[in-house]
Amino acid sequence: MSMTETPARHEQPEQHGNTPGTGAHRRDKSVQRRRVLIGGGTVAVVGGLAVAGIASADPTSAKKGKPKPTKSASASASASASASASTSATTTVCTLNAEVTEGPYSLDGALVREDIREDKEGFEVRYTLTVVDVADDCAPLAGALVELWHCDSLGEYSGFVGGNGHEEEDNGTFLRGGQITDADGQVNITSIWPGHYISRAVHVHMRVHTDVTLTDDSYTGGEVIHTGQLFFDEDINTEIQATSPYSANTTQETLLSDDSIYDDGGASSGLLTLTALGSSVSDGYAATLTVGVDS
Repeated sequence: MSMTETPARHEQPEQHGNTPGTGAHRRDKSVQRRRVLIGGGTVAVVGGLAVAGIASADPTSAKKGKPKPTKSASASASASASASASTSATTTVCTLNAEVTEGPYSLDGALVREDIREDKEGFEVRYTLTVVDVADDCAPLAGALVELWHCDSLGEYSGFVGGNGHEEEDNGTFLRGGQITDADGQVNITSIWPGHYISRAVHVHMRVHTDVTLTDDSYTGGEVIHTGQLFFDEDINTEIQATSPYSANTTQETLLSDDSIYDDGGASSGLLTLTALGSSVSDGYAATLTVGVDS
């Protein structure tokens, strides 16, 4: 992996010092908030996932679910309601996820692997991310590289350790890596819940690459078609940050509601759907999100 710092792709880099962020990380709001409508329907969101209808890619699906008419008036009314519901279910909105800066802590040449934790302590997070292409009626995007990177429990990034005021070993690879999407556009990546650092709420960076060439444990080439960030429920995060090993990080924390990047757009802004893996926050979470990209 290259140890050369990659400058932020858009506007000013994230501040990782003693001055709170000013919102300079955002891309132009016309880009960040762009949405693509498929079929002219209304927004539908289920379980925190944008319903960007993989189903809507099949134009015959509404016909398949439409009931046959009967002579009964009540049955006809029921059939009409069912047909209307069927049409609503298949006339969905395909939502682009918000594009934001990659920040100053990206590195080229991420390892292609499913588990990016290495020896880092923290509460397990099992990501299941599904990438859909709004340029193809939200069909699953297979063969894309989904890359994640984030800080450890002390708020330190591999390759840039010390930026949050802590001394630790830096191998340049911990909590970085990615996977190739399968035929369903899905990847599974295991990591830990991120820590925090001054000026930013807890988050994970994400890039989606197409046309990469895989090497023994990494990749070369390709094109980045999406740069975003993933965010976490504020109440759960507050409990986690107050629990060891996260509580050892005494730097000031920024709440999600005060973050300069997250725009309160729910799933389209990268807010993950979380499912507890046990009875305690220390047991970890499953985290899911449908990521709408434009190839």
